[in-house]
Amino acid sequence: MPTELWPWLALAGLGFFHGINPAMGWLFAVALGLHRQNRRIVWASWLPIALGHAASVAVVLFAAVALGLFLDLSTLSRSGAVILLGWAIWHTCFGHRRRLRVGMQTGLVGLALWSFLMSTAHGAGLMLIPLVPPLCLSGSPAGSLTASYSIPVAMAALAVHTAAMLATIATVSIIVYEWVGLAFLRSGWINFDLIWVAALGACGALLILG
Repeated sequence: MPTELWPWLALAGLGFFHGINPAMGWLFAVALGLHRQNRRIVWASWLPIALGHAASVAVVLFAAVALGLFLDLSTLSRSGAVILLGWAIWHTCFGHRRRLRVGMQTGLVGLALWSFLMSTAHGAGLMLIPLVPPLCLSGSPAGSLTASYSIPVAMAALAVHTAAMLATIATVSIIVYEWVGLAFLRSGWINFDLIWVAALGACGALLILG
């Protein structure tokens, strides 16, 4: 497989990882559908959840690209590593105490806002920093980050990531709503908070070692 495909596959893999985490939206979609006894509510929830997630990730990506126009990649990577490791520590110590609460009567706009805030609080966009700036740099004709090249690449990366995340939450929510039910979460689910913190730390370590 061509090496230039690996970053794109990693972006899709992170989309799957984010999508399968109950805190990122599929659990809320299923809960809304069960509360209103309407599977169409589950389907209608997917797009606002994905858009809110994408908006949160976009803020981080485009901030990283903007900083990359003025900082060399090494400085940008170290800064990203510090933020990722700091976010992992914060999430470990305080993340479980800062749960966002949204009622079951929320509309689609409220659902998108909830998704944006949850993704931001979890540092979802930060996980893409080890991938996107180097991806923008690797194909740049100028050999450095430029707005004219980096922004379209960042947008493409965001699209790949969001599409994978959307496909994942749609698949999981259908399976849970139609066949599995929510009872399995009491005994058959894994601790995603712990895995999420480990992923944040691993992304920070990659930036330090890269």
